[in-house]
Amino acid sequence: MNLFRSVEDVPDDFGESIVAIGKFDGVHQGHRAIIDRMMVASAAGDRRTVAVTFDRNPLAVLAPEKCPRPLVGNRQKAALLAATGIDATLMLTFDRALAGEDAEHFAVRVLVDALRARRVLVGRDFRFGARGAGDVALLERLGAEHGFVVDVIDDIASSEDGRRVSSTWVRELLTSGDVARAAKLLGRAPSVSGEVVHGHKRGRELGFPTANLSGETEGFVPADGVYAGWLVARRPDGAAESEAAGVRGASRALGAVRYPAAISVGANPTFDDVEQSLVEAYVLDETDLDLYGMRVDVEFADRLRGMVAFEGIDALVETMHQDVARTRELLGRA
Repeated sequence: MNLFRSVEDVPDDFGESIVAIGKFDGVHQGHRAIIDRMMVASAAGDRRTVAVTFDRNPLAVLAPEKCPRPLVGNRQKAALLAATGIDATLMLTFDRALAGEDAEHFAVRVLVDALRARRVLVGRDFRFGARGAGDVALLERLGAEHGFVVDVIDDIASSEDGRRVSSTWVRELLTSGDVARAAKLLGRAPSVSGEVVHGHKRGRELGFPTANLSGETEGFVPADGVYAGWLVARRPDGAAESEAAGVRGASRALGAVRYPAAISVGANPTFDDVEQSLVEAYVLDETDLDLYGMRVDVEFADRLRGMVAFEGIDALVETMHQDVARTRELLGRA
């Protein structure tokens, strides 16, 4: 997939395209419904498929106090969009200049001049341009003038209560620790990404050495607690295959090793010496895995329990053994 950071990056010979526009925060099932329609539409010809999105939530510029935490960072968003099979993503920098651009000027500059759009897919509540003046009706009028058709994609909703699938709903579930339900809305396990750094090495002393992610993680960290999931590491030069072969339970896919893991999110209340919630992953049956300095993804499959302060080391270690046993069961690694 091509990743363009501005309209100037789009080659002159890029060709005609089918475009889906949105924030795509999390690339959840509602977003995928739009992308799926775009892919089906492209099957009738040789037009390129393009997602147009932004490098931040527009509220980060327009009303920072109202801006929610993003579900994914830009690297994650680009990777998730690439995984759908589209040809390109145009990730525009949302700054004051873009926020103040006239809606019609934006549509012509991006959709007509740069992407030569012939079909544009948006959600029913789509707004664009300065002060949100642009809506579906304006986009349809511009399409009639410039030769593109507008497809409005209805919301995807829960069959149980009719609630619309949205990034807000996913955030609510992750905030409560319900990663399993969040995964259903996302169509994948929720995950965070970060560099493995040195910690207090207390897990190693207790017999459960962990890969500790730096505080600068990318993605939405769920509620404090203990989870079953996976640590995903990408090794260069084909090392992933040999690494997976040597680790019980590991699997290899697309140059990455997925290690089954018990994951801790929190500030370690038993010892009370960590100032912020951190993500730590214990890879099952591994005591000497060296991941320091690597950027890894931690995927959350199920929540085992909340974070509690234990009265002694023995009680903590006993519970950690139980957490690992439960993780094996949930991941099918018993």
